[in-house]
Amino acid sequence: MSPEETRDPRTAEVEAANAAFYETLERGDAAAMDDLWLLDDGVSCVHPGWPVLSGRGEVLRSYALIMAHTEYIQFFLTDVRAQVAGDTAVVTCTENILSGGPAESAGELGPLVGQHAVATNVFRRTPEGWRLWSHHGSPVLMEDADHGADTGPAPDDDEAAGR
Repeated sequence: MSPEETRDPRTAEVEAANAAFYETLERGDAAAMDDLWLLDDGVSCVHPGWPVLSGRGEVLRSYALIMAHTEYIQFFLTDVRAQVAGDTAVVTCTENILSGGPAESAGELGPLVGQHAVATNVFRRTPEGWRLWSHHGSPVLMEDADHGADTGPAPDDDEAAGR
């Protein structure tokens, strides 16, 4: 049997729910975003650089704000891994994000900015399908070609000389 034939069909369902989450954010569709989350006040979300948001209302408000203030956003997901255990699923991925700020002239797209984040999305299965329970996104530090992963700001000359 091929790996596709032995694959748990729930995994494909969770991957589709995960993709729908990012597509909904790209479209800026607040009503569809509402449908993707559990009807449970125990939901939570951490956007990169934000504090923990708890409760359905607070989480959905955050997405409404992001969508209202983002001219353009597109996600290219890589390293997507989904694991299903009963009625719970965890998806991890790298979010390669291309977003545009406000345009200087009407009818034009603002400057585009590339960003990277890693995300963990936790889903629960409901009678209506897989729904988001929690999203956690963390920024990824860019790599320095000479030294591997970036560990923060470069030392100044005095630090580098050990003074």
